Parts: sequence; C-alpha cells; structure tokens
Amino acid sequence: MAIALWLGLVGYFGGETVAVAAPTHPSVLGSLFSFSGKRPDNLGVHDGYLSDCPASPNCVSTQSQDGVHYIEPFTYSTSGEEAFAQIKQVVESMDNAKIVTADDHYLNAEFTSAIMGFVDDVEFYLDDEAGVIQVRSASRLGESDLGVNRDRIETIRSLLNP
Repeated sequence: MAIALWLGLVGYFGGETVAVAAPTHPSVLGSLFSFSGKRPDNLGVHDGYLSDCPASPNCVSTQSQDGVHYIEPFTYSTSGEEAFAQIKQVVESMDNAKIVTADDHYLNAEFTSAIMGFVDDVEFYLDDEAGVIQVRSASRLGESDLGVNRDRIETIRSLLNP
C-alpha cells in the first residue's frame, strides 16, 4: 500500500500519470512510512546491568565501557525514589514518549520520531548500590542517530536540574 501511494506521489503508476494529494501532517506520514522495528528482547536489568549497546553509534549507556557510547549517570540530592519519580514525570510530559514498563526501580519508555516513526528504547534503572540512576537509550533500527539518543538523555537531565 505505501509503495503504491509513493508511486502515486511521484506521478507514475502502471504507465499512467496519477494525481494524488500528498499527506502533509507528520502523523499521516509516520503511519505511511513507519520504521518502528521490533521491541528488543534484551531490555531490562540483568544482574544489576542494563544491556550493552550494540557496536553501532546509535546508543548511549551509563554502563558502557567505551567513549562512543558512554554517558554520565544521573545523580540526585534527594532520595533515589524521589529522583526516580521525577524522571517518570519528565518522561510522561515529553512529546512522542510512551511508558511501556515502570516500577520503583526501572522505567522503559519508547520515543517515536514524528516524521518517519523510528522508535528508540530508553531505560532508567535506580541503582541503589551505586547511588545513581543508570540510563540506556538505543535506536531500534539504523546505524547512526545523529546524536538523538544522547541529546534526549541530556534534555531529560536538564529538565531534572534546571
């Protein structure tokens, strides 16, 4: 269906020129060309760790051992539970965010891009032992995200610490 619409948009379909009104609203475009991918089965906390980032640069993690993927963990001056509740509030207020799983120590959210429907999986883990909140944000598809995952985590950090 999407290919037929695309062919119609470029004016060629079965040798005939077809006039088709192109959708302009981002949600319509996103539904026509959705690149959501499959939800990874490695999400969650395993023995105190979030999953490793893949080799591609479209992921950041506080528990990564390399500079390409590493991002600083979230620190807090209140109780860990209060800080974690604030993260949940910030994520709930963000455009294109959907919380998939949330409890007192773990939050998984999906962020969907408005235009193409790319989905990024974002995880927060209240690590009582280390006294920080661990974070992982990864694109489901593609090689590069042009820094979107890192920027999103830094935006959330800035909203917590204005």
